[in-house]
Amino acid sequence: MANSGLQEKIQKALENANLENALGSFADAYTLSRARAYEGIDFEALRDEIANIKAYAAEHMDELADQFSREANRKGATVFRATSGQEVNKYIGDLAHQRGVELIVKAKSMATEEIYLNQYLEQQDLKVKETDLGEWIIQLAGQRPSHMVLPAIHLRKEEVAEIFSKEIKQRLAGDIPRLVKVAQQELRGAFLSADMGITGANMAVAETGSIVLVTNEGNARLVSTMPPILVVVVGLEKIVSKLSDVTTILKALPRSATGQLLTSYVSFITGSVPTATKDGCGPKELHIILMDNNRTAMRHDPVFKQALQCIRCASCTNVCPVYRLVGGHVFGDVYAGGIGTILTAWFNELRKSSEIQALCIQCGRCKDVCPAKIDIPRLILELRTRLAKEEGLPLAQRLIFENVLKNRRVFHSLLRTAAKVQRPLTKGGTMIRHLPLFFTEQANYRSLPAIAEVPLRDRIVGADVKPPVRKKAAFFSGCLIDFVYPEVGEAVVKVLNHEGVEVVFPKKQTCCGAPARYSGEDDVASELAKNNITALLETGADVMISACPTCTHVLQHEYVVLLSGDLEWENKAKELAVKVRDFSQFVFEMRKQRNALHEGRLPEPVQITYHDSCHLNRSLGIFEEPRELLTGINGVTLMEMEDSATCCGMGGSYSIKFPRLSASILERKLRKIQDIGAEVVAMDCPGCMMQIRGGVDKANSTLKVKHTAQILAEAIPR
Repeated sequence: MANSGLQEKIQKALENANLENALGSFADAYTLSRARAYEGIDFEALRDEIANIKAYAAEHMDELADQFSREANRKGATVFRATSGQEVNKYIGDLAHQRGVELIVKAKSMATEEIYLNQYLEQQDLKVKETDLGEWIIQLAGQRPSHMVLPAIHLRKEEVAEIFSKEIKQRLAGDIPRLVKVAQQELRGAFLSADMGITGANMAVAETGSIVLVTNEGNARLVSTMPPILVVVVGLEKIVSKLSDVTTILKALPRSATGQLLTSYVSFITGSVPTATKDGCGPKELHIILMDNNRTAMRHDPVFKQALQCIRCASCTNVCPVYRLVGGHVFGDVYAGGIGTILTAWFNELRKSSEIQALCIQCGRCKDVCPAKIDIPRLILELRTRLAKEEGLPLAQRLIFENVLKNRRVFHSLLRTAAKVQRPLTKGGTMIRHLPLFFTEQANYRSLPAIAEVPLRDRIVGADVKPPVRKKAAFFSGCLIDFVYPEVGEAVVKVLNHEGVEVVFPKKQTCCGAPARYSGEDDVASELAKNNITALLETGADVMISACPTCTHVLQHEYVVLLSGDLEWENKAKELAVKVRDFSQFVFEMRKQRNALHEGRLPEPVQITYHDSCHLNRSLGIFEEPRELLTGINGVTLMEMEDSATCCGMGGSYSIKFPRLSASILERKLRKIQDIGAEVVAMDCPGCMMQIRGGVDKANSTLKVKHTAQILAEAIPR
């Protein structure tokens, strides 16, 4: 379980119906508007181009900063290179005092939020007024942004009316046009009387020394043109090489941020220009601060330099199943969501990300939509590893990993013992009826599966192969299929045998290591990797089959990462990886080879809907194969549910650490399944089976939850 303080924040957010409605409505609308905005655009090609532009800029950060400084200085700007946020704050504060500044107006800027500029300036007796509508609301409320693009998304209009009412000392209703009018009236005077304007920047162009601002409100143009002094705070990662790079990024930024083809305003500021004064026109001071604040160190990190490709569109946040439930004040610090976790660790402090990084469920949806191709889930895994090394895991978790999970004999003996002890708690021998003490919360929103009295490893006795024998496969079952759902394993073997595949079950196999890997305990995960690599390779099998997408992903990808640097084991991990196949993918390929995709018949016609597990769909890129197999069975009608690839909330040990979040995500998934009206929901992940079947059982529903292997096995002629 996560610490009680975080659990209390989660519970408070989940109980806030207004927050759920605001974030949920936006997330649903965003998905549709983003899809429409990208129609006719090759998103994969575009994100490749953006990733290359930003990766080049990160690699040449110092060189481009020097070029930008030369060009901007030549055109009348004053460029200051700041190592830290403190240097930025001091520069602006000193400049304001030297020029006799009394009022500062600001456009939206996450860079200044990052260094707490407003607080610093107010401590210097300077008046600062945010002019972006959302930022002004947040400033008046005494809060921090809950979203990088939409800072006040968590507030409903009635709450905004209350905030404005206190500011103007006049009772206002939650009428949006009226509230906007009030904001315009209140801010107009500030634009006219301000002595200094401060903006951030979406991009800075080294080739021309230009600043690029992308906004939906006219306030940024007023802030940048009306006051006699303009200060622009730019993170070094915002610098791009050429003007043509801007047009490429602009193809994605508004589409990914808000689902727009283009924002209302795109402004280019190149050099110092005259400013309006009471007497006509006067000189304008343009100060551009290039802020490092640990960005250079990030660039030198071989893993995390990828995060400098971020264009701050917040699309990762917009699609995050956890963010839509709790918002950025729980899942975030200055920056929100998954990318916010990473930026917080680098731009603020590693320990500050310790709590919020745990909220990532590793569904991978953020990686799919990122226009800069940042692998956010992998970077969060790396954060966990570093935090685990620096701070250590909780004692109970560490003892389980090191003394139980790492020791196959102890681990399996405990599971066998549990199978006997659980009998008084089970319902029909398959589901847990109730759990004592602190385990109760795990069964509040779902029934839990009973551990099988006879595991799969004791049931597999030999091969019943349909001749001719075409392949020899080693079956890596994973813990759930071996000890909880052995019937799924038997179905896998039956289907493979039908395809002419001889199946062997390596008895020395154990947990794939995912729980340790996803908790940052890489030492334990590495030991498990070595054990399983040895067990699988010594079978001499042609192919290694897994019917658990998480295990498949770990065997194919994580082992190579975990064992990199140890040449002997890295080579063995690579040797294994090329042989590992997902069950549905492999069966699809085998049937396609023998032109038998339309094969099998169920005893009775059935309507099936399909749930895509996160690892199968996103990590392995498998979507069509199980559908092709299911629709090839005579008697099956496949009904596609809405958002079939949204997370079910399982996330391995996530459901144990954050049961309330897991329950809320599951509830939404169950609604989508029930809405389609199918008799069976199929899936290829035993973890998803545990989560969804548990929720279905808890609701006393007649819906059946099955692994694809079970349905395929039922359709094989006897």
